[in-house]
Amino acid sequence: MAPQRRALPRGPDSAGPGPGPGPGRGGRRHSSARKGRFQQDPRGRWLKAAILLLLSAAAGGGLVVWSRLRAEGGIPEGETPGDGVTEVLAHRSDNLRDKFVEIPCSEDYDRHKRFEGCTPRKCGRGVTDAVITREEAERIRRIAERGLSLGGSDGGASILDLHSGALSLGKHFVNLYRYFGDKVQDIFTEEDFALYRDVRQRIQQRIAQVFGISSSAMYLTKPTFFSRMNSTGAKTTHDEYWHPHVDKVTYGSFDYTSLLYLSDYSQDFGGGRFVFMDADSNKTVEPRAGGT
Repeated sequence: MAPQRRALPRGPDSAGPGPGPGPGRGGRRHSSARKGRFQQDPRGRWLKAAILLLLSAAAGGGLVVWSRLRAEGGIPEGETPGDGVTEVLAHRSDNLRDKFVEIPCSEDYDRHKRFEGCTPRKCGRGVTDAVITREEAERIRRIAERGLSLGGSDGGASILDLHSGALSLGKHFVNLYRYFGDKVQDIFTEEDFALYRDVRQRIQQRIAQVFGISSSAMYLTKPTFFSRMNSTGAKTTHDEYWHPHVDKVTYGSFDYTSLLYLSDYSQDFGGGRFVFMDADSNKTVEPRAGGT
């Protein structure tokens, strides 16, 4: 960039209904999951630091959740938990130009309003390392780190939304543009914002290409934000990033969700793999900087 975030409250310094991820890797959900399908280990304190950027275009992703597995330094690369229900969709060592897995569309998707030229004609999950370079991923990561240095959640998940200005600060959110004023000009440059916009547009174009629609028919919806996660326990519901996400259930306006990773699984952090939850097994993606 799954980190499941609740919609941000509209507080006195809040940017409004901001970040609330529900990442999918460029796919759409195809089935509802049974509650309790993926058990969380309350002892699993594993993250060192995972940084991702979540983009929600007209905003699909399968049923997704970040695995919160007990692991000292993470599961060795190339291995999977001995739970019998996990398959690896993409290893960190894989350099994928494009990988797309088409899946059956959920019947309940037909109950939602369709928009010609934007609503997906097929359902699936895509993984690629070809949207940005690792150098660009490092530059984007530095932008996120500078912004997050102004605040940070008391819990394990902090967010920064450059569009709305929402920033985690303690147990609340503030609008960094109002809260820090002119100081923000010393944190971000015009080149930073230009790169951010360029990367966002590239992701939108890739989604359009994969799903056979026009990128001009898609519009960015909230949330669009950076997320940093560590092993600190949750202090509020906004820190509970591990809940499953389904686009049309979690956010009614979403049709596509993209997650761009800015750090590497098993190298920068342990645990924290991205998981598509299916009835027969979990399909995991091991994060790789620059992968989306």
